[in-house]
Amino acid sequence: MRKPHSRARSSLALNSLTWLVVVLSLLPIAWMVLSSLRNYSDISNGALLDQHAAFRFENYRDMWINVDFLNYFSNSLIICGLTTLFATAFATCAAYALARFQFRGSSTASIMITVTQVIPGMLFFLPLYMLYKNMGESWGLPMLNTFHGQIFLYVSLFTPASIWIMRGFFLSIPRELEDAAIIDGCSRWGAFVRIVLPISAPGIIATATFIFLLAWDELFFSWVLTSSSEVQTIPVGIRLFIGQFQHRYDLMMAAATVSTIPVLIAFFMCQRYFVNGLAAGAVKG
Repeated sequence: MRKPHSRARSSLALNSLTWLVVVLSLLPIAWMVLSSLRNYSDISNGALLDQHAAFRFENYRDMWINVDFLNYFSNSLIICGLTTLFATAFATCAAYALARFQFRGSSTASIMITVTQVIPGMLFFLPLYMLYKNMGESWGLPMLNTFHGQIFLYVSLFTPASIWIMRGFFLSIPRELEDAAIIDGCSRWGAFVRIVLPISAPGIIATATFIFLLAWDELFFSWVLTSSSEVQTIPVGIRLFIGQFQHRYDLMMAAATVSTIPVLIAFFMCQRYFVNGLAAGAVKG
């Protein structure tokens, strides 16, 4: 049996390690915010921590003026919002089918969904680009440089992992609850809507948060599949901003800070559901 002072030392060591990880994780964010409030000469000269340097909130105003950041911001909200909506709906329905029904190929489908996560997304770029180009030229359905082209791609990329998360969550819900609802007169669809969906709300919110975070930060495909600022997202805008203002580190940090705010808000608002959903989904596989 472990002695009380031994347990106390172990608890102190674990708490210290936890706080060390937290500090190391938050340090880059704090550095980014502080840099966004300094003059670019202070950053270049290594005087970022100079106590006599004044905060420059004008950096945010200059950032909005020099770059049409509101346009990139609204584009990201539209694309990421619709991607989250469609991918979550598709993942919820597919995961429920894989978790509750045994049909020919169900095990193979589950394995293939997992395998898709092993393949790097960049390998899809060339065939995807040719497909999008041919759809515009041969079928009259433009996909390059469009909102729906990016949304279709993001839904395709993020749905498989979301299915995996939701399937584990549905497996943790007792089947007897649905059987009881069906005995009481509910159809299978009615049991799903009235019983399963309310119980699985934490898992759905966790999945939606996961999709939104991935879509908000995606740069590669949005960069190569778009050429107009009318449909480009925040990561592309920041990339263009860096190329245009290479030495204005203060404005670049201000842009990065603004683009991080929606992600932080979404995560902290859904943090409890996100953690509970992932923990519940890990009970069964």
